[in-house]
Amino acid sequence: MKELTIISGKGGSGKTSITASFAALAKNKIIIDADVDAADLHLVLPPTILKSVDFKGGSKAWIDPDRCQFCGECLVRCQFNAISPNFVVDPIACEGCGVCRYFCPAEAIRFEQQVCGRWFVSETAYGPMVHARLGIAEENSGMLVSLLRKETRTIAQEKGYDTVLIDGPPGIGCPVIASITGSDAVLIITEPTLSGVHDMERVHELSRFLRVPAMVCINKYDINPEISEKIQLYAEQNQLKYVGSVPYDRDVTAAMVACKPLVVHSNGLAAIAVRKVWSNVESHLGRMLPHLYFPSAGRQEAETHLNRHLV
Repeated sequence: MKELTIISGKGGSGKTSITASFAALAKNKIIIDADVDAADLHLVLPPTILKSVDFKGGSKAWIDPDRCQFCGECLVRCQFNAISPNFVVDPIACEGCGVCRYFCPAEAIRFEQQVCGRWFVSETAYGPMVHARLGIAEENSGMLVSLLRKETRTIAQEKGYDTVLIDGPPGIGCPVIASITGSDAVLIITEPTLSGVHDMERVHELSRFLRVPAMVCINKYDINPEISEKIQLYAEQNQLKYVGSVPYDRDVTAAMVACKPLVVHSNGLAAIAVRKVWSNVESHLGRMLPHLYFPSAGRQEAETHLNRHLV
């Protein structure tokens, strides 16, 4: 089973559109939308939900008025000003650190695990998809991404899927680490702008730190050919496999409006280019051996070690 994480380092680079097309092109695959803070793959791959489960990922303080002695110790100890003078906890301001509970002499403060969102197992026209919706201002997105990947691997092993496509979140934070760790490869979708190059370099550095080999695809390469050439030169000089470029094409927007993958909706220039990119990615994945990237600890041990630090 091969796991490919498609990332971008920034939002708006076309990562989800390309992932949706990969889902239509790949055979015997299962899909994950790992951008749990702002999930949108379901807009292009409309799902039929088969399973829906609450996600609990953290605790919030609650003061029992029947046990509280109103001593004010919690007010003094709380560094986030989450407790009002009448000893009511603001759930938005509460960070769940537990200091108030530790110092409460009356043991009047409880910490109850909260429902932060929901995760789903769905069927789409292009294969099964595991996805989630994190609540507004909720945390533990890295933990939720790890849960989605674990669930996906279980399904893949039971059903015999041999390819996992992961639509990763933007940036380089905790949910990105959770989506990359243990993958066989990452595909960085970038665009020929100064911010696109900067974010590509950051996320490539992260993939190298995690010892996951990376590929790069330039989206809308023709809006700035000069920077596109610089990206290809960077790839050549930094062991970053260049797998192709996609031109600017209004059919991409039309496909999103139609809620269809680009390669299904169009036979235009961008769709042709995406098919070529997928062919290159698939070929490159087929030549990879996972054990080469974790020679000392092994892939599973390296993944366990990194996931232990996700919050």
